[in-house]
Order: sequence, then C-alpha cells, then structure tokens
Amino acid sequence: MNITFLLNGREVSLADVPPTLTLLDWLRDVRGLTGTKEGCNEGDCGACTVMVTDHNGARTLNACILFMPQLDGKAIRTVEGLADPENGALHPVQQAMVDLHGSQCGFCTPGFVVSMATAHLNGNTGHDDALAGNLCRCTGYAPIIRAAEAATSAPIPAHMTDTPPAPATNSFAPESADALARLYAEHPDATLVAGATDVGLWVTKQMRDLGPTIFLNRCTDLQQIDITDETITIGAGVTMDRVHALMQDHHPSYAEMIRRYGSTQVRNAATIGGNIANGSPIGDNPPALIALGASVHLRHGETRRTQLLEDFFIDYGKQDRAPGEFVEALSIPRQPDRLKVYKLSKRFDQDISAVCGAFNITVTDGIVAHACIAFGGMAGIPKRARAVESTITGMPWTKETLIAALDAWDRDFQPLSDMRASADYRISAAANMLSRALLEDLGATTNVLEVTP
Repeated sequence: MNITFLLNGREVSLADVPPTLTLLDWLRDVRGLTGTKEGCNEGDCGACTVMVTDHNGARTLNACILFMPQLDGKAIRTVEGLADPENGALHPVQQAMVDLHGSQCGFCTPGFVVSMATAHLNGNTGHDDALAGNLCRCTGYAPIIRAAEAATSAPIPAHMTDTPPAPATNSFAPESADALARLYAEHPDATLVAGATDVGLWVTKQMRDLGPTIFLNRCTDLQQIDITDETITIGAGVTMDRVHALMQDHHPSYAEMIRRYGSTQVRNAATIGGNIANGSPIGDNPPALIALGASVHLRHGETRRTQLLEDFFIDYGKQDRAPGEFVEALSIPRQPDRLKVYKLSKRFDQDISAVCGAFNITVTDGIVAHACIAFGGMAGIPKRARAVESTITGMPWTKETLIAALDAWDRDFQPLSDMRASADYRISAAANMLSRALLEDLGATTNVLEVTP
C-alpha cells in the first residue's frame, strides 16, 4: 500500500508498505527512532505511545499494534519530535520530568512524556486517566503525576500543532461504507481492520498472516453518531473514547465502565463495531448494550438487516454474520436512564473482566415492572439472565425478592472456572451485583447485602 503522513513535522511518502508492518517496527528498524520502546507489544504498557493527529484532533495510540496503513493522511509525533526543532528546548512536560525527578531507568519515560504532551496539547488536566495506559516499575507515579500537573499551565509550543497531509489512494482503504460493502463482498475472506487493538495482537503475539486486509479508518460515514428523540445510532467505526463521551450524557454508569475499558491509548483506537464483531464472551460493551435493548445493523453489499444484539451472539466464537457481511452500526432506544453497569476485575484499569454485569431495571410503585439483565464472563457468549429477570419481574424491589431469585442463577448460567475466577465465584459475584443495584436504588451507604447463593 502507498501512504503519506507527517512524522515529527515532516512529510513522508512510502510505497508498497506491507499491510501488517507496525509503526513501532518501522520507527525503530527503518527510521532509527528508538525512543519509542517495545515493552509488552500488545498495547498494555504504553512504552510505545505516540501522538497521532487527524481530523478528530490529537490523541495517543500504541505504536506496537498500529499498522502503517492506518497512518495514511495523519500526523505522528514521537518523543524525538517533542522538543523545539529550532533551538532544542525541551517540551514543558519533558522539562517538568527532569525538574521533578520523574524518571529513573528511563525505559517508560518516552511513553509517559508523549501521553503528557498530548494531554497538555488537548488541555486535559485529568492526568490520572491520561496516564492510566503507561506503566512504570521503578520511579513510582507520584513524581510523574507531579510533573504532569506542573506543566499544565505552560503554553503549548508552536511546533506541536500539526496539519495532516492528504492521504494516498489505495484500493484496500475504502472511503465510504458503500465502497467497503462492494469490496468486502468481492473479498469475503479479507480481514477488516479498524482500530487493530485486537487484530494487532494476532500479528504481534500469534504471528498470524492476515491475508487480504481492508482498512476501515477512512470510512468516515461509519464514524458518525446520530441522536433522535427515539434512537441513538452509533456507527461501527466510532472509537471508544467517543462512546465514553456520548454515554456520559445518556447512561453515566455505562460511561464509568468505559473509563476502565483498556487505556486512553486503547480507547482512542478501539471501535465499538470491532468490539461487537469479534464476539468476545468477555467484551465489556455487549452486556450494557444488550441491557439497553440495542440492535446491530449488518450489511452485505447492498443488503442490510437489523437484529437485536443479544441474538447476534450464537455460540463461543460464532456470530450471526455471513462471509462478506460487516457491522455497519448499532442503535439504542432512547429511554430514561436506569442502567447500572459493574465490572469486576483484578485491576481497575486495563484488565479483562472476570464478570461484567449490566442491569436495566424499571421499578414502578416499588414493583419491578421491567428487567433486562446481561452479563459478560458468565458464558461462552454475552448472555441475558432470563430466569432471574422472570423471577423478579412483578415482584417488590426488595431483598426478599433477590433471595427468592437465588435458584434462578444456576438456571441461567454454568460459568467456567479459569485463572480469573472460579465458577462459584462468578455466580456469587453476579448475584451480588444485582444486590448492589438494589442498594444503590435504595440510597444505601453500603453495597453489602447478604443474598449470595
């Protein structure tokens, strides 16, 4: 593929770029820009963080799982491009790291300062979240956070504002959903790449050959959000950072769960359509979306169809999606916010859920009028707790009703035991999450309620 982009302020044009060559490898092996480090090589440690600017502004991404064709028409800044090119003066966040002793061995430092510089450019003072995707094992986070805070009021260096160039023309980088539909129908064996936060690991960890590859980042019509009085429609190419911002206004509990979804770098790349299409039984979006009654919109060529998202997941690793068919959008019915989403994992940030539960329960005059409850991590697919829903619907919204529903959990789920949790623990956790939903509704000051099976 042919690509054109800015690298630290200078235009670069490349021909015949391998579709799965990562930016990390190109920077280090071809350009000799070794400040961008390889740590985990799967988007967790942040040592490879770079700044990428396009029509949506500047954001941090993990270079280790970022394929070169994804950079077409964008601007990239590495740690080598943060200092003033005219006089060599350090970027304010670099100087703050020096002044406040924010570095020891230095391996993680480039990733930290790129994350800090991007937050500084965007006026983001929430440095704890901005740095959640960067790991340090020797310095400790206190001096790094102090450096980020100290640089907040410093002016933005003039050279940090990039204007991306026009992209090159590529047949396997369609510019619209229509073009994608035609191309994918002709090449149904192709791998679709949107954010590559999952597919990237197929290459870096599993050493897989992706075969024909179609890049979706130029399909801007897949990146739209449409809100009407009845429906919120989210294009499949909308990134999770934008879903987070959207849900803060509509379903804040869902938004809070998304804040723990990967890291800033991952949320900036990952798309909601990709998360749905990969069909993971432990994906954190499907439980919330199923509980909200979301539908998925699928397309094959000129043929479109819509189904409830809960029906899209058939079995482990199997979805109701034909060869050459792709997720075009998701839609959520507008509704009063009753959604509560709870993610249980060993770490707060950047961890796979042992259990993720979503509860959309309507209570009228103290009686459960409607319940839609969905989980990830409890079965081979994201799945509703229909027996529990049936048991509590029409009953008083009380502790006694939850106790009466205890037997229903085993009818709904037979979870696996694995390294994250045992089957018994998962069942107990799920029941406790429902108890937590009740307690929060009642305004209780504790989330402990003895109803565990």
